Amino acid sequence: METPDKKVGKVFLVFAGLCIIALPLVVISGFSFQPKEMATAALGPQNLDFDQKGQAIFIDYDKLSSEYLAGVSSERTLSEYYSRRQYPGSPPFIPHKVEEPDLARVECLACHARGGWSAELKRNTPITPHPEQEACRQCHIPMTGKELFVDIDWRSVATPRLGRSELPGAPPPIPHELQMRGNCIACHVGPGAVAAIRVEHPSRGNCRQCHVPDINTGVKPFQRNAGS
Repeated sequence: METPDKKVGKVFLVFAGLCIIALPLVVISGFSFQPKEMATAALGPQNLDFDQKGQAIFIDYDKLSSEYLAGVSSERTLSEYYSRRQYPGSPPFIPHKVEEPDLARVECLACHARGGWSAELKRNTPITPHPEQEACRQCHIPMTGKELFVDIDWRSVATPRLGRSELPGAPPPIPHELQMRGNCIACHVGPGAVAAIRVEHPSRGNCRQCHVPDINTGVKPFQRNAGS
């Protein structure tokens, strides 16, 4: 009758023999292994109409000169900015004289597509955030001292509070709608921008990579569901 030690020894010898036999096969298969090449995935055309026409930021950014990006904000104040609007987000009035000889088309984009210094007005011209909309006076009207409308009980909505970052040092959310105002650099970059809302890093083109809309609806952009 074999002892337990002898049985363990026989099992070990059988296992060692199998390892010795399998070792050459493992070495040969390792050297002869040829990994299969992964087929390249066929991607469809990239959709450039992303993030509420966010590609307009990059298109207009490339048109701006380095001098405009580095320009210091003009003397325009935030109160002046809002004084030309009936309510936050409304089309601003035209604050200068508009020549209309024989009702010819007025080329507003000649000055407002790229901005720059206006010798006539002695001011920097702000850039329009929607240069693709060429019927400017469909929304923008000249300022006038004449009474065009009867008095009403109109009350404007409050201007959005700036800042409102979730954490100290975090990117502040966008306090307004993006419709017709998706091109951030038009109002926040260059010498035509109001100093109070001019960004400190105009060279960064993708604004909404860090800044997300946060409209006053009471709903946070990111909110953990109850029980999760």
